[in-house]
Amino acid sequence: MRRKSAQRRVGAAKMGKLDAFDIQLLNLLQADALATAEALARVVPLSASAVTRRVRRLRADGWITADMAVVSAKLSDRRLRALVSVQVHEHAEERGIAALRAKLAAVPEVQMILDVAGADDLAVLISARDMSDYNELAERLFQNDPAVRRYETSFVKRVHKQSAAIPLRAGDGD
Repeated sequence: MRRKSAQRRVGAAKMGKLDAFDIQLLNLLQADALATAEALARVVPLSASAVTRRVRRLRADGWITADMAVVSAKLSDRRLRALVSVQVHEHAEERGIAALRAKLAAVPEVQMILDVAGADDLAVLISARDMSDYNELAERLFQNDPAVRRYETSFVKRVHKQSAAIPLRAGDGD
């Protein structure tokens, strides 16, 4: 039993190269993670069993890390979405910035944390229930954090496109 788990860790760390079939499967699975091997085999010129083996390997090797459900706009459109630009203090220790990132990552309403270049240091996407909820979050996450110099919020009026998919092409897995 230990040998298999050790082999998986080595395989996940190794992450071999992706071929054209792997790239095609990854692109299709990003659009529909519930697609059956039979449905995938209708698009990718492989048998359903070969597709199943490849998808298993893509998961085991760490190329696929999660499957997600995207909730209906009926739920997400009611939420208040905020893009928060954060500047940290010039002399803030890396430990303080790391602690801020960790604090943000632990909050379910925080959907994305980006290190950015330019005047700001972080960009944070927050999905709050309403303005009162956002104000409480902003106070707890930014206003009272010693690493934060200033933050500025822009509110999302309308979403025209939202995707977590990354379009892959030949050579991306080299």
